[in-house]
Amino acid sequence: MSPDSTPPNDPRDEAPQFVLPLVVRIERGAPPARTDALETAARGVLMLLGDERANGDGEWAEAVRSWEDARIRKVVRRARGAEWRRAEALPGITVTGKSTEVRVFPPVPLDGWPKDLAKLQVSGTELDDPEPPVAADSAEPVLWLNPELEMSAGKAMAQAGHGAQLAWWALSAAERTAWRDAGFALAVRTADPADWAGLTGSGLPVVRDAGFTEIAPGSCTVVADHPALR
Repeated sequence: MSPDSTPPNDPRDEAPQFVLPLVVRIERGAPPARTDALETAARGVLMLLGDERANGDGEWAEAVRSWEDARIRKVVRRARGAEWRRAEALPGITVTGKSTEVRVFPPVPLDGWPKDLAKLQVSGTELDDPEPPVAADSAEPVLWLNPELEMSAGKAMAQAGHGAQLAWWALSAAERTAWRDAGFALAVRTADPADWAGLTGSGLPVVRDAGFTEIAPGSCTVVADHPALR
């Protein structure tokens, strides 16, 4: 079962619904590169999942378990200036990429966002790559995006996070430790259309979207290609 992609009337809908908030810093005149934003968001999700506060008796563990018991929703919002400083003051983890800062927060109830996050905009996350990204290193995990879908950067960041999470769940404890020790190295790339059918049928983890926003329910958005899962 993939994140936030359970079928209609799924029993998990009866559980209290939680969401994982991510905030990307987008300052006027200095927006991050799109691919870097997607990769930074995915690493942020992994950093939260691997954080001691999110496991065992950690202070975020109960919220994470409640989130995982329902649909695994993620929502990306944008902030700049004072908005970003207020977001940074809340409990969470800031992850820095080449041109991107993303802060990931412990899950919150769907209708219970902290006010400083609730007021942030979801729209306005249209980002571009100044140059085409270089080819991915096959020795590292790659999150392959569906080449047939158009998604905003915010939506794609959430989907990349889903893909990273599915890979994390599929790994052994030793493989998770190795990935964490490598700084959660990964790449996000759009698959070649000729390769997409093979990727989705390969047995690798596949994200199928629930269709809450932008795309049709059941759409395959990401294939998580971790070397340990091939």
